[in-house]
Amino acid sequence: MFSLHKISVSVFFIFLLYSASGADPYSFQTGAAESGMNYSCVMKPDFWSSFHNQALLPFNSGISFGVNYLNRFCIPELGNRTLGLTLVKERAGIGAFYNHFGNKDFSRHSAGLGCGLRLSEKISLGVQADFYYVRTNSEYNNRGILTFESGMLIKPTDKVVIGLHVFNPLPNSIRKSSLPSSLRVGAGIILNKGLFIGCEADMSTAGFLVLKTGFEFEAATRIIIRGGFSSENYSFSLGTGYVIKKLRIDVGFVSHQYLGISSSASLIFNLKNK
Repeated sequence: MFSLHKISVSVFFIFLLYSASGADPYSFQTGAAESGMNYSCVMKPDFWSSFHNQALLPFNSGISFGVNYLNRFCIPELGNRTLGLTLVKERAGIGAFYNHFGNKDFSRHSAGLGCGLRLSEKISLGVQADFYYVRTNSEYNNRGILTFESGMLIKPTDKVVIGLHVFNPLPNSIRKSSLPSSLRVGAGIILNKGLFIGCEADMSTAGFLVLKTGFEFEAATRIIIRGGFSSENYSFSLGTGYVIKKLRIDVGFVSHQYLGISSSASLIFNLKNK
């Protein structure tokens, strides 16, 4: 049994290790389907992908609700819990999420409200306001941060999609607490019925350039298979999904060359179709 002090030290150590490895601790890593593709999803319309790029929001169906749990390296104190809701009407969509990371000694709460609009059959734009609240066991270190993010989706053809996303395009000089900025650019293609392949470049002021690629294949009518690779920590991923009427169940696994496996599980409920 670890003491509370040891657990707290472990949380801080691995959180700092994540930052030192080039990962942006404020990046929105959620969605088991997205983890199965190693988060190469900035261009792929899906429920959780809509919070990676808000221009994807109008491509969801009606009203959808989702829950996700990310288990980092089998350490409960590093668990990441997310709730999401999307509402789509014709060419517009809105989405809201809440995310919690950490334990009672150190935690980060984040919430976002975004909207997306299809300007034409080939171009979609989106924007989202985000609020982060970081809490420690010392009330003097607690802080709140407000920012925004924006994205674009371009469809040159029916089978090719290009996604662009920028997070926190604001100078840190205008606020008390600094926040990393990031830029993501990716492209995907539907090679044949049921097979999607995407690749993405991710650059953050908190780290270095990360290249990611992934695929999704509809192996059967209700079964989906996923896989991916990221240049960050030479990480491999795999996942699967299963559709039961209006419910989709996804699981995903992402490797780390030093720390082991992170697993994700998602439930997405399609409450009302368009």
